Amino acid sequence: MRFTGFSKKGHAFFKELSKRQDRDWFKAHKSDYETLWVEPIKALLEGLLPAVGKAYKGLPIKEPKIFRIQRDVRFAKDKSPYKTNIAAMIGLDTGPGDEEFGGAAAIYMHFGLEDIAAAGHWMLPGPDLEKFRKLIIDEEDGAELAKRVKKLQARGFEVASFEALKRVPKGFDPEHPRGELLKLKGLGFDFPKIPSSVRYSPALLSWLSEQLKLCATATGWLERKLH
Repeated sequence: MRFTGFSKKGHAFFKELSKRQDRDWFKAHKSDYETLWVEPIKALLEGLLPAVGKAYKGLPIKEPKIFRIQRDVRFAKDKSPYKTNIAAMIGLDTGPGDEEFGGAAAIYMHFGLEDIAAAGHWMLPGPDLEKFRKLIIDEEDGAELAKRVKKLQARGFEVASFEALKRVPKGFDPEHPRGELLKLKGLGFDFPKIPSSVRYSPALLSWLSEQLKLCATATGWLERKLH
């Protein structure tokens, strides 16, 4: 299946869904969701696999995943039943295996009323977090990681982590030159903003492929060090 781009009509679909948040309405328009969003993102994931394989050569790759549009509202104040985007990812099979603490994302993305593309490990499990911190303070490896992170930031990537400490963790020099990295409990990267020129074009595939390859210079390096 060849990726031909997302339809501009897809934005209107999510805009209407955000207003209604109605199961009957969604059921009646599910075929629109499949045509406007599910089919194109399946093609996009398929098209991204070669780039992921090349960028993360030697690391096991999970099957592409498309997330449910239904929200988990069990513990949420907002009980709206539907997300206003379609989310998908291609992950690395290097972690314990569950959804929260599995391997890094070679690419995560969601499109709709909000567009995001990113990669990395946003929440490291305890043993990996300990390894991560030891790597950061290692004179050689820590300097190399910091250099790779800095290069990505210079190209418009933003460091992202589900959680970060306000201070350098106990047991580490509070004035450590890589203290900002030590505060992180994961290391992910948000890609630069998707250019409007490719957002609804087949060229989105090549743009995302290039960004994930750049990101792998840090995320792939780190995964190999941790595992």
